[in-house]
Amino acid sequence: MNTSSVNDTPDQPHHLDPAGGCPHAENARLLARGTVTPVVLPGEVRGMAVLGHDALKEFLAHPDVAKNAQHFAALQAGQIPDGWPLKTFATVRGMTTADGADHRRLRSLASKALTVRRVAQLRPRIEALTASLLDGLDQTATESGDGIADLRAHFALPLPMGVICELLGIDPEHHDRLHHLSNQIVATDISPERSMAANQDMLEVLGAVAAARTKAPGDDLTSALIAAREEDGDRLSPHELLGTLLLMIIAGHETTLNLITNAVRALCAHRDQLALAQSGKASWADVVEETLRWDSPVSYFPFRYATRDLTLDGTVIPKGTPVLAGYSAAGRDKRAHGQDADRFDITRDNPARHLSLGHGAHFCLGAPLARMEATIALEQLFARFPDLHLTTLEPRLPRHASFVGNSVRELPVRLRHKHPTH
Repeated sequence: MNTSSVNDTPDQPHHLDPAGGCPHAENARLLARGTVTPVVLPGEVRGMAVLGHDALKEFLAHPDVAKNAQHFAALQAGQIPDGWPLKTFATVRGMTTADGADHRRLRSLASKALTVRRVAQLRPRIEALTASLLDGLDQTATESGDGIADLRAHFALPLPMGVICELLGIDPEHHDRLHHLSNQIVATDISPERSMAANQDMLEVLGAVAAARTKAPGDDLTSALIAAREEDGDRLSPHELLGTLLLMIIAGHETTLNLITNAVRALCAHRDQLALAQSGKASWADVVEETLRWDSPVSYFPFRYATRDLTLDGTVIPKGTPVLAGYSAAGRDKRAHGQDADRFDITRDNPARHLSLGHGAHFCLGAPLARMEATIALEQLFARFPDLHLTTLEPRLPRHASFVGNSVRELPVRLRHKHPTH
């Protein structure tokens, strides 16, 4: 629970807790106040959050909403210090902070690695990697002596990290460090000194990756991006290259990691729904879509900015205000998903009616890949370990130290039921 908001009253802005935590109780309370609400970000920075499904869908595709931080009034006025934990989201050079022709240029370069055909070709590799990781998970649980392993660390993390790094041509030696730095970059309770150090370290690692691929190009996205830059100096600047790599690493593994983790948590807590998927009465793709809706991998995503005073569902979003997209709140908005929106149900009539992968021009470029990875992961996991269950009560699982990412930091599971000894 977000304890920092206990003293919020309906006429006061909501203080987002930098320590994160489970967002759903707070989301319900805020949605009762309205679909658009003022918030206070770390450092007492004033912002807004769009929480309702219909309001968020309108906002994400609105022609008077921008992503470029030139529209962030407080930043342009010099009121946002270096080391502000959310500054990278605003200032990184890449497609998530670009608009119009600039956005289309950057997105088209990255999209060449994520075409429908290219993603489909990845299926055998993802299936093989999944099977190999399950072997490792089983071995870790066996070696632990009690049959318990951290599914997040040994399965949900290395699968999407392995896939995105393979696409980018990043050697395995960098994987752990990249994940550690990604965690720090998306943290919202981090000190300015640690935030600046994490960003600097990330740029150094990515600079080394870019240098290696420049020297020895391969059949990977990093080499393709470098080639595009060298063919036409206006296509991709050095800052844009590093920014694109940073965004693809974070978005390419953190969200899928949370998606797989949240799906396993949901299925273990709802064994009737797990039984439907295991029996074929519902599909594993249905599980993925319902998890995206019910427990979005991203809670509040920064930032968009109104380019003029914008009235949305009766609430004014002032020009230049940083706005958060409240994906986890929109997923459980009863006005859009019915009075049972709080219920995890993989048999919903329209399971893909959610916004957790975005909407409009900035719809998640890696959505097909994330869906494939999660579907393969869940199907193989529960086929091999049908009795898998959590060993820690849900409220005791340590949460992300961020209100951006929505998941837990550990997921201890027992792969098989213990059999009594005779």
